[in-house]
Amino acid sequence: MESLSGKTVLITGSTDGLGKLTARRFAARGAFVLLHGRDASKGKTVLDEISKETGDGNLEYYNADLSSLDEVRSIAKSILSRHEKLDILINNAGLGGGPRGNATREVSGDGYELRFAVNYLSHFLLTYALLPIIKAAAPSRIINVSSIGQHPLDFNDLMLEKNYDSFRAYRQSKLAQVMFTIDLANELSGTGVVVNCLHPATLMNTNMVHEFFGSTMSTVENGADALEYVATSAEAAGITGAYFNQKRQSKANGQAYDTVARRKLREITLRLTKLDGPKVIQ
Repeated sequence: MESLSGKTVLITGSTDGLGKLTARRFAARGAFVLLHGRDASKGKTVLDEISKETGDGNLEYYNADLSSLDEVRSIAKSILSRHEKLDILINNAGLGGGPRGNATREVSGDGYELRFAVNYLSHFLLTYALLPIIKAAAPSRIINVSSIGQHPLDFNDLMLEKNYDSFRAYRQSKLAQVMFTIDLANELSGTGVVVNCLHPATLMNTNMVHEFFGSTMSTVENGADALEYVATSAEAAGITGAYFNQKRQSKANGQAYDTVARRKLREITLRLTKLDGPKVIQ
């Protein structure tokens, strides 16, 4: 595949599963890869492992628990202090549905429904924080790793305080990512930054899938193939604001195309993340 020499890539959730394999592939293609995880010891192990495999020292590790928006701000500041451009941002980290039938509502340190916070809010905040260096690298790409499992958002119970189900929480966070993708692509039109999201593969053989479903239907390699295509292929370079089912453009849940719903979500998100438009890092 084409070399990624000279390109800087950040992959959240890159110490395991899809993120780790993608990081390994990108490093092998010559990219400067910024790894992220929430366990510093595991992060160092993965960094050393990829460096040894690829013979490439262009790797950095950033530690942050994405359930804390303060830690998201902190990791963004660290990256901005060390890098002037970011060619590819892959928002991959996330929590699955948890054990099947889990009815115990979980919240983040900020008091938000946990899956909504980790899968969606953290990446919204991180993306806006890093936009200056993403724009500086144009043509550049932002990829949100979503899922085919999507559930419409109930704005009267967005944090699922009344009717909690962990799998519904997961699915609505994934639809929120798609809605964010469409809005951000529109906002960045003409800047040279393309924004897309994808369902990488169905029930990959990851710890998350084993925990919830107990069986798999595809491999992490299948997912990495799709992610690599959307993030680096020439064919996807001119596409923005799209939802991919693996390597093919597809249709997301209908709410993703509801401009009123997207505006409501954005207004709520700006309030929860304490953002004022693009003015993020002061």
